[in-house]
Amino acid sequence: LSDCLACDSCMTLEEGARVFQQNQKEFFRVLNLNKKCDTSKHKVLAVSLCPQSLPYFAAKFNLSVNEAAKRLCGFLKSLGVQYVFDTTIAADFSILESQREFVQRYQRRNQEEHALPMFASACPG
Repeated sequence: LSDCLACDSCMTLEEGARVFQQNQKEFFRVLNLNKKCDTSKHKVLAVSLCPQSLPYFAAKFNLSVNEAAKRLCGFLKSLGVQYVFDTTIAADFSILESQREFVQRYQRRNQEEHALPMFASACPG
């Protein structure tokens, strides 16, 4: 999250404040608190893995992407993370929605002045 370029103001100020709280320092602070307090007072930690990060780990440790995902998940859980989510399906849905929007815009290109071009991206952060 510290890599956010604020390229398109995709967040409101309130969302930005929440995102700011999700950083490495806060992550380790909560992990340490969870180790020290009663389990009934633990904060739930959830991590999402984006599909773009897994090939990096796979190449770095000479593993398949699936094996890298399994090992990274196991490592995070060994630290005390309760939930690890793979966001590949969310990325797939995003691509499908962009594709659907492009087809609609392309079909309206002669009726609507600003139908094209269409800009789309995935957040580089």
